[in-house]
Amino acid sequence: MKVTLFWGVLVAMACGKTLHYAPAPADNPLKGFVPYAIEWKKERFAHSMEFSYLPLSEVIKGWGTYDWSALEKILEEGKAEGVQSVFRFYLEYPGKKLAVPEFLVKEGVKVTEWKDDEGQQCLTPDYKDERLRKAMREFIAAFGKKYDGDPRAGFITMGMLGKWGEWHNYPRQELWASHEVQQEVIAAFEQAFKKTHVLLRYPAGKGNYHFADNRQTRVGYHDDSFAWATLETGKKEDSWFFVPSLKQAGLTEKWKTVPIGGEVRPELWKTTFTDKKHPKEQDFMQCVEETHVSWLMDSGLFQNSIPLGEERKARAIKAVQRMGYEFFLKEAVLSGMDGTELTLKVENRGIAPFYYDWPIELGYSAPNVRTQSILIPEQLSTILPGQTVTWKVKLSIKPRQIQLRVPNPMEGGKALRFANKERKGDWVQVDF
Repeated sequence: MKVTLFWGVLVAMACGKTLHYAPAPADNPLKGFVPYAIEWKKERFAHSMEFSYLPLSEVIKGWGTYDWSALEKILEEGKAEGVQSVFRFYLEYPGKKLAVPEFLVKEGVKVTEWKDDEGQQCLTPDYKDERLRKAMREFIAAFGKKYDGDPRAGFITMGMLGKWGEWHNYPRQELWASHEVQQEVIAAFEQAFKKTHVLLRYPAGKGNYHFADNRQTRVGYHDDSFAWATLETGKKEDSWFFVPSLKQAGLTEKWKTVPIGGEVRPELWKTTFTDKKHPKEQDFMQCVEETHVSWLMDSGLFQNSIPLGEERKARAIKAVQRMGYEFFLKEAVLSGMDGTELTLKVENRGIAPFYYDWPIELGYSAPNVRTQSILIPEQLSTILPGQTVTWKVKLSIKPRQIQLRVPNPMEGGKALRFANKERKGDWVQVDF
């Protein structure tokens, strides 16, 4: 900052720095590609989250009796790796053993055994049974009381109902849960989780035959047939695809406040980001842009049995850098008579917000002065794609250097790093 004399008046001149863009790391938190926690080659591709399934029978042991050890194991193992967990509880999983809590079966909750189109055994409970409904409601309340806001949990997919907890029993639709049961589960999650984001499989509006109206809820969505059944095709038989479902329900703008996640369709795991496209694969980047997706499971990037060359990895990294948020510190300006008024301009160059308000940490220092550290009282979740926001901070000294980062609330978790050439480790560093 310079101070000049103009007509006998001291005038302070601002000292500013225009900064330079560089893509943020592929393992920035709460976005990007996600492996299953059980996969052996998770280190093949940079990531910040891992996904797990849990049978409800692992936790519910009786009325009001819960054993959280299976979930704790997942959360603690993720934390030890520096990643956050995405997970889902289920009551039925084709080809696996019964996931309905044993005491409910003993009390008389009916379970229908059948085989799906692939010949796998399915064990579907009677979703209209009040005992099962009561157990689900009470479990969700206890679940939220214990884990809502837990920094080890990145996102929760609602699960509970249908095959894989994926909210359908195709082709045995007569076994599927009624709208009333669906509404009970959604309402229970909304009541129990005020901090941690919960995602639902299917967006639906009024009059949807299979799914209860979820337009006015706080839940996000996960497209588990990503790049296979995502984009609109114009065909009536494809009206259940993800983007058409969003449009039919009038939910194409909901991504501005709640997250979109999902899974790349398993049939595409061997072909995504290669020149050998599957005949049914939809344009991947168009799917990303239209859904505003933040994260996706894609085992093709992590399983050792599927080749991952440098070219394929580079293409996947570019896809990650387009997904979700990406914050760029554009400018830093010192002003005021004593040079202690700092103005920062931050742009979201991604396609989605960052859905949590993590702390924004600013460090600043000057020669012979110990580094000061403060938190900037701004909300990251309000910065929509394409927006540039201005943060104004009053410092206690005129700094020669400032550093900016967003630390992860989970101990050992990856910090949110800015998309700047001036980034040094977790911090963006600006010298004046």
